[in-house]
Amino acid sequence: MRLEPIANPSALRRFGLPALALIATVIAASLLALIAGANPFATLGLILEGAAGSRFALLETLNRATPLIFTGLAVAVAFRAKLWNIGAEAQLYAGAIVTVVFGVTSWGVAWLQLPVVAAIAVAAGALVLLGPVILKTRFGVDEVVTTLLLNFVMLLFVSYLVEGPMKDPAGMGWPKSVPVAKDLRLPRLIEGLRLHWGFGLALIAAVLVWLIETRTVLGYRMRAVGQNPQAARFAGIPVNRVLVQTALISGGLAALAGFSEVAGLKGHLSRDLSPGFGYTGIIVAMLALLNPLGVILSALFVAGVFVGADSMSRAAGVPTYIADILLALSLLFMVLAISLTHRRVVWR
Repeated sequence: MRLEPIANPSALRRFGLPALALIATVIAASLLALIAGANPFATLGLILEGAAGSRFALLETLNRATPLIFTGLAVAVAFRAKLWNIGAEAQLYAGAIVTVVFGVTSWGVAWLQLPVVAAIAVAAGALVLLGPVILKTRFGVDEVVTTLLLNFVMLLFVSYLVEGPMKDPAGMGWPKSVPVAKDLRLPRLIEGLRLHWGFGLALIAAVLVWLIETRTVLGYRMRAVGQNPQAARFAGIPVNRVLVQTALISGGLAALAGFSEVAGLKGHLSRDLSPGFGYTGIIVAMLALLNPLGVILSALFVAGVFVGADSMSRAAGVPTYIADILLALSLLFMVLAISLTHRRVVWR
């Protein structure tokens, strides 16, 4: 058996294989529920009901999807240019740290201070990714290793901050930072519920990234570098500069996830601010086939699985770990579908 490349895959192949991957994921999840001793159809129904069966459930899904849209966009932008950013978690925490530092004290003009804090958070996330990219472009250091290790470095730094200089003296000993000023919190989209304007900001970011990738010279250069950096360099495209520009955009997007979680939801910095949003962003981006608008739908799907799995676990007695397995299988099947989109299996 070997794989032969396909020059121009048909529309059926480009869209049918990813759809088949999602169907295979549902089938695999049903088998897992059956093994766990539950009714597969009832389990899937409970996940769907828990994710969108009520107004509260739907808004919680949108709330959970907000940081995933940001991190999914960050990964999609980087991967499009073949910049393997595995450090969205570190960039998220960088944005969260800056949000607390510059958001504790109010300047008295919230409508002006909030965008400034967001811009500083974006700059912090961009700088976190800038280091690994410079190491890659100047010395050939693998960015997968450097960005991945920065996640652990940043998490340890956050632990130091919330246990030391940024610890809330009124927090009754809990390792969390001092809270952000109340007038610097992102307003709620619906009064009395947790969904905030960070979700709207995430949608705007997705549209802007799509416009950059499809309507600008930078977007064309990013795609060219991602498809063939040697050919792009031969054509006169400054590959290293494009990678640096891509890193600044990617790191800034991931930092916005930290900004929205602190300013819109939690109100303070803690070590468990992110339950892995940076890593889950890789799944979101891959399921969306690196399409910025597709990231929105992909993030909603992933968030719905997590929110629905919590409700399903309480109702059916099935462990919530089935959600992690479901997402892992969906990523595995989608990667296989993408591979087979441009290749055919030949038996000899």
